[in-house]
Amino acid sequence: MRINKLLSNFGFCSRRETNRLIEENRITVNGEFCKPGQWVEKEDIILIDNKPILMKDKVYIALNKPEGITCTAAKEVKDNIISFMNYPEYIFPVGRLDKESQGLILMTNDGELANKILESENKYEKEYLVTVNKPFDDFFMKGMSEGVEICGTRTRPCKISRVSEDTFRIILTQGLNKQIRRMTKAFGYTVLYLQRIRIVNIEIQGIDIGKWRNLTEKEVMELRDITKA
Repeated sequence: MRINKLLSNFGFCSRRETNRLIEENRITVNGEFCKPGQWVEKEDIILIDNKPILMKDKVYIALNKPEGITCTAAKEVKDNIISFMNYPEYIFPVGRLDKESQGLILMTNDGELANKILESENKYEKEYLVTVNKPFDDFFMKGMSEGVEICGTRTRPCKISRVSEDTFRIILTQGLNKQIRRMTKAFGYTVLYLQRIRIVNIEIQGIDIGKWRNLTEKEVMELRDITKA
């Protein structure tokens, strides 16, 4: 695999950070300076600052992201999620959640598991609670569940249930950019409130806005079992 992916899987640093280390000639592979995007084997002698890399302990966190925080590991972005958490070890968000939205996002240093969760063809469930600007009818519910034309594609069929005259729960198995906001807009509605409450087997219940908790060993094992190829 490429050096960037290897270091991410090891929980050592991000792929972008790997590029910076390469540019500074701080990484060697079998005694030679590493090149950008270089392919490596686990058996290769890879040194960073002349020291062997060690696999970090895996970190798995469930965060209740508040509105206004951007899901990016780029620290130069204002109100980014990494600076918000100020976690002492290298972690990154698994996927994204709109800046205007709040709710559950997973944070980890396990690149391999993160990639499995994000692979759209695996169709892992993500559940949301959504309030729109006016009451909706059964036509809206049926149309949303059957799929909507947005961004030049048709969304996958999904599960949707009514909570009140203007609020619904929706379970998606894909993650198009601002998907729910664009789906509702296609029917003439505007999202006023959007909260993600579940990712696969991990639920937000019990986590206050802006707070987080470590996943339990059982949750991590279940997540790994569900995402096995």
